[in-house]
Amino acid sequence: MNTFTKIIYNCRKATFLIEKKQFSPLSTREKLELNLHLAGCSVCRLFQQQSLLINQWIKKRFPSQGNAEVYLDENFKEKLQQRINQEMNKN
Repeated sequence: MNTFTKIIYNCRKATFLIEKKQFSPLSTREKLELNLHLAGCSVCRLFQQQSLLINQWIKKRFPSQGNAEVYLDENFKEKLQQRINQEMNKN
C-alpha cells in the first residue's frame, strides 16, 4: 500500500488529527493528510463536526478555572485506552 493510499484509508489517524487540531496547530504535512482524508471520508467529516460541537459545549458548560490544567489518573487512562483499542479492533 503506497503512502497516498494509507492516508486516504486511515480513519484512526484522521480522528487523532481532528482532535489534535482543536488543541494545537497541525504541521503542514498533517494538514495535508487530514484534508486529503476528509475529502473522501464522510464519516470522518461527520466526526469532525460532532467533535467541534462537543468541545464547544464543554467549554461553555465548564469554563476553565484560571487556566488550571486537569489531568486524568494514569490507571483511568490505561483502562480507557484498552477499551478504545478493543472497540477499534472489532472491525
